[in-house]
Amino acid sequence: MGELDEAFIQAPEHRPNTHLTNSGDFIFSDEIPTIDLSSLEDTHHDKTAIAKEIAEACKRWGFFQVINHGLPSALRHRVEKTAAEFFNLTTEEKRKVKRDEVNPMGYHDEEHTKNVRDWKEIFDFFLQDSTIVPASPEPEDTELRKLTNQWPQNPSHFREVCQEYAREVEKLAFRLLELVSISLGLPGDRLTGFFNEQTSFLRFNHYPPCPNPELALGVGRHKDGGALTVLAQDSVGGLQVSRRSDGQWIPVKPISDALIINMGNCIQVNVDFRLKTN
Repeated sequence: MGELDEAFIQAPEHRPNTHLTNSGDFIFSDEIPTIDLSSLEDTHHDKTAIAKEIAEACKRWGFFQVINHGLPSALRHRVEKTAAEFFNLTTEEKRKVKRDEVNPMGYHDEEHTKNVRDWKEIFDFFLQDSTIVPASPEPEDTELRKLTNQWPQNPSHFREVCQEYAREVEKLAFRLLELVSISLGLPGDRLTGFFNEQTSFLRFNHYPPCPNPELALGVGRHKDGGALTVLAQDSVGGLQVSRRSDGQWIPVKPISDALIINMGNCIQVNVDFRLKTN
């Protein structure tokens, strides 16, 4: 991505707090809850205890990590390798599947958050291909649009691996929705019907080396607008969560094979204000 253009530079109050030791290592926090889902493999196990853990994590943070979640680690490693192969292609090759004003899926390297350009490149694809969406945000507009994914020719196995991974993440997301529903005192299947027809998508974020990392962010401060975000963080880390008590940004400690779960605004606004987002 070259030199750091001024479009990437964060305002001083929003610049990265790198939380480094004197030796240059990251300082990670153990404050973000980690929830073990292994007991869900027993179909007769009472899910109430895990649901309570999730409820408490959502009230305090809006974030938590899950381990023993059922998503195969070999598949995760394979999709990470495949994504890296794609991002290692030339810019010209990647832009053959660049998103545009007609199709929001595919490759993009000019995304902005709160009017500041992010130091990243991305690839997006829908879980349901094709996906039907409203043609416009206007309530009286009844016209629909059909959107389809754009798939690169290289790597040749890109589409197959991505779709396999998406199916596994989707299964986990529905299991988590069941637990959220139970945590609210509702039947486990109360929320799932809202997502039979969905616009869920999966995103790969790639953060190239930055010449001035003290001035830019891979993704600026934001809240997720959907229902659930299932995030796979690598061993490098970098994700930070705002602590509710004082607004301090806390680095989320990478845990091998863990996944980070964020409750989005859709859950907060439409289900129950007890579940906070971040």
